[in-house]
Amino acid sequence: MTDEHDLGLDHVLPRIIERNRIGRRGLFGIAGGVGLVALAGCGDDETTSGSGSGSSSDPSSRTPPGGAPGGGSNVQVADGEIPEETAGPYPADGSNGPNVLTESGIVRSDIRSSFGSASGVAEGVPTTVRLRILNLDGDDATPLAGAAVYLWHCDRDGNYSLYSEGASDENYLRGVQEADDDGRLEFTTIFPATYSGRWPHMHFEVYESLDAATSASEKLRTSQLALPADVAQEVYDNAEGYESSLETFAQVSLDTDMVFSDGYSLQLAKVSGSVDDGYTVSLTVPV
Repeated sequence: MTDEHDLGLDHVLPRIIERNRIGRRGLFGIAGGVGLVALAGCGDDETTSGSGSGSSSDPSSRTPPGGAPGGGSNVQVADGEIPEETAGPYPADGSNGPNVLTESGIVRSDIRSSFGSASGVAEGVPTTVRLRILNLDGDDATPLAGAAVYLWHCDRDGNYSLYSEGASDENYLRGVQEADDDGRLEFTTIFPATYSGRWPHMHFEVYESLDAATSASEKLRTSQLALPADVAQEVYDNAEGYESSLETFAQVSLDTDMVFSDGYSLQLAKVSGSVDDGYTVSLTVPV
């Protein structure tokens, strides 16, 4: 399991920078402080928040309206672009060690198994990740057709493929997908663990095209999505193999997380489903 204290300078430095600069949202000219993403036509079933057991009084388990992909070609975005975040110490995009983006096989929807010469499979609660990539122009946004997303996250033991001991020979839980004409794309994966100092999350990078993604060039945004508290608690309490997350999850909150502590409303995904049936995670990504 990943230990925050053993991550080294590449992990600590982005955290120091992030906590000392003047509000990351100021970098993108977003006025009015932290707000919500308001989307037109977001009444899909996939927008159900949490585990279906009702909303929680804990703000970390409440998801903002419009966090999931909505319908239509024009979308109203009330509070600007998805925040820029550190890629962390395990991106495998060539910026810190290995570059999986240029390998044959990285373009795939189901990222649970390794590819190429690796053969491992990440076990865990099945999870579908649905993203909608939008091109933001003022308060209006249109689908960013042809954009590509590189998604990666830890396994149920808190390990990252290509880096962590026990998973360094694997490349599972990493993949690239191209957005359709409506800006939508989808991954099949597992629900991630939580580990010391971090709220349950997934990393992603947005590229202007599939060619750009697979050459690790012309990146538009690096960010992270957060998973709701009630869903994470349900998984860690009831799903086999997540026992190591119970103690660490009890010691972290969105307000203390090194990435989300300065605001998370634009990054808190909407989730529907259950441990038995699997989950669907949905987030709209304006860039």
